[in-house]
Amino acid sequence: MQIIPAIDVIDGKCVRLTEGNYAQKKIYNEHPLEIAKQFEDAGLQRLHLVDLDGAKAGKIINWKTLETIATKTKLMIDFGGGIKTDKDVEIVFKSGATLATVGSIAVKNETEFTKWLLQFGAHKFLLGADVKDEKIAVGGWLETTNINVYAFIESYVQKNVQQIFCTDISKDGKLEGPSIELYKNIIQKFPEIFFIASGGVSSIKDLEALKLMGCKATIVGKAIYENKIKLEELKRFF
Repeated sequence: MQIIPAIDVIDGKCVRLTEGNYAQKKIYNEHPLEIAKQFEDAGLQRLHLVDLDGAKAGKIINWKTLETIATKTKLMIDFGGGIKTDKDVEIVFKSGATLATVGSIAVKNETEFTKWLLQFGAHKFLLGADVKDEKIAVGGWLETTNINVYAFIESYVQKNVQQIFCTDISKDGKLEGPSIELYKNIIQKFPEIFFIASGGVSSIKDLEALKLMGCKATIVGKAIYENKIKLEELKRFF
């Protein structure tokens, strides 16, 4: 199972939110590049980079942070937050991301996102399914829809999206353990996708459980920053 550390960016700084609440922000480092280099030095190969300013504003803001990390590390980066136009997608790839991470637009403007899948290739996108009570949430988690998570995933699996991550908002940033049942259901329904678990990971034990149930990868954030999981402990997964 691949471990994908997360860096969330506000004002160019590495932060974490709790349950997606911008008021519950904690700054961990003024320089995300330093954190990214620590991940690379520990043997990790991929990075989940999120522009939280962009997610809130509806346009990419922290692309310079992406460019800096992409230029100065060899990490494979998926970058998301505020991707709304063709130009945004182009900026993401030109700035060095391997994958563009999308969520809200896939919910709110299926026509536009489907156009990107054809234009850039479905393999270039990581689809985020942010969930609250099995319903999709959008806009930096500020808005919950009536769209069922399984129907949402199904619609894009049919359009050849290969990598999907799911975050249970009720778990995120709380270090209370991941949504095992939800992820188990998704993997059972869609065994063909590269499924990435996200949210709630608090220990190596959680990671072992996710690996056992068939997750291809897991995004880990706060547990690393709060020293609940040490970087050297992650070596058993690669």
